[in-house]
Amino acid sequence: MKPVSARVTKGLQVGSFVKCADNSGATSLQIIAVKRYGGVKRRVPGCGVGSWIICSVKEGEPKIKHEVVHAVIVRQKKEYRRKTGMRVKFEDNAAVLITEKGEPRGTKIKGPIAKEVVERFSMVGKIATMVL
Repeated sequence: MKPVSARVTKGLQVGSFVKCADNSGATSLQIIAVKRYGGVKRRVPGCGVGSWIICSVKEGEPKIKHEVVHAVIVRQKKEYRRKTGMRVKFEDNAAVLITEKGEPRGTKIKGPIAKEVVERFSMVGKIATMVL
């Protein structure tokens, strides 16, 4: 996975609920694991913008509900700092469903996404309407 240009604060953790920002059929997701997280014993894994997560679909269309899916976080409420000194935060916590190869499952993303996500997952940036 490519590095991110910003110092992203881990604003979410395992057990957090996030909104699904694409048109894949899911509405609400619960984080159950963080991929590529090398942690410390008994520490709850944290994740932030650009993190690859594994989620359980809690709300959405019946065919995708209760499914375990891969996703990437595109927005977080907790502010983080970019190299330019600018601090960025969003109104909500949101994720986009991806395949195991890192390609998006949906065809359109609702709302803005962070620039750091596009650096790491370029295919997600292609279907985004707005990148901040």
